Amino acid sequence: MDMRPLGQTGLEIAPLVFGGNVFGWTIDQKTSFELLDGFVDAGFNAIDTADVYSVWVQGHQGGESETIIGNWLQANPAKRDQVLLFTKVGGDLGKDRKGLSERWIIQAVEQSLKRLHTDRIDLYQSHWPDPQTPYAETLGAYEKLLEEGKIRAIGCSNLDAAQLGDALNVAEKHGLPRYETLQPEYNLYDRGFDGELRDLALREGLGVITYFSLARGFLSGKYRSAADLGKSPRGEGIAKYLNPRGDRILQALDQAAARNHAKPAEVALAWLIAREGVTAPIASATSRPQLASLVKAAQLVLPADEVRFLDQASA
Repeated sequence: MDMRPLGQTGLEIAPLVFGGNVFGWTIDQKTSFELLDGFVDAGFNAIDTADVYSVWVQGHQGGESETIIGNWLQANPAKRDQVLLFTKVGGDLGKDRKGLSERWIIQAVEQSLKRLHTDRIDLYQSHWPDPQTPYAETLGAYEKLLEEGKIRAIGCSNLDAAQLGDALNVAEKHGLPRYETLQPEYNLYDRGFDGELRDLALREGLGVITYFSLARGFLSGKYRSAADLGKSPRGEGIAKYLNPRGDRILQALDQAAARNHAKPAEVALAWLIAREGVTAPIASATSRPQLASLVKAAQLVLPADEVRFLDQASA
C-alpha cells in the first residue's frame, strides 16, 4: 500500500481512512470486527472516529464507536501497533460535555482513551469550532496532552479558512502546538474546500482527510430518486443532492466508471485521492463487498482527462 505523510505530524497513512461512524450504528460489533480485520489485512492503517458517535441513535449516549474499536483492539492487541487511531472532541454529548475548553478536553481524552483501550490517541481533533473558548486555551490543553504522551498530534474539523488561519496565528504567537491536520466536508458535489481553505492547507503543509467523501452515499449511485431514500438509515440526509447538478454528477460518474471498469463510488474516491491538497478521504464500509470496493478505489488511478471530465461535471 502506498503511504502518504499526514502533513507534518510525522505519521504516515494509506490513501484511505476508515470512517468509524458506522460502528454500533449501521453495523454491529461482530461485523465491525470483521471489517476492521479486513481493512488492516488489506494494508490500510488509519481509523477515524469521534467521542460523539453515535449519539444521534435513539438510546445511545455517544462513545459507541470508540467502544467497539477499543473492544476490537482488546481482542487483537497486536493490531494496536498496526493502526493509527484518530478521534475527535467537542461534539455535543449533552449538558456540559461539549466544546473545546481545557476542562472538557482533559476530561474527554481520558474517557476516549478508556473506551479505545489504549494509552495514546494518534490524532486528536477539534470536532467543531467553539466560539466560547479562545484558541489559546484549547491549544494549551492539547499541549499538556502532547507532553504527557496521551496524544501524538492534533488537528481540526469543520473550520473555515478564517478560523483556521486565526488558530494557526495564535499557535505561532504563543508558542503553542498548532493544528497539523484538517478534516473538511469534501466530495465531487460538496466543493467548499476548493479555494481559500485548500490554498491555506497547502501553504501551511497540513494533512487533509475529507469526510462525507461519498456525499453520505449519494455518489455510490444507489440514490437516484426520492423513492430510493429509504434504502439506508442515512437516506434522509441525501435528499438535498437530488437535483439537476446531482444528476449531472451521477451521469459523469456512470460514464467514468464504465470507462475504467469500476463502480461510481470507486471513481468518486479515486478522484479525491488524486486531488491536490487531499491526503486521504474517509470512507465507511458496512459489508465485505463494500470493503473490497474501498480497496479497489485506493488502487484506481484515473487518467488526467478523466479527472478533468469529473471536475467539469461537478463545477
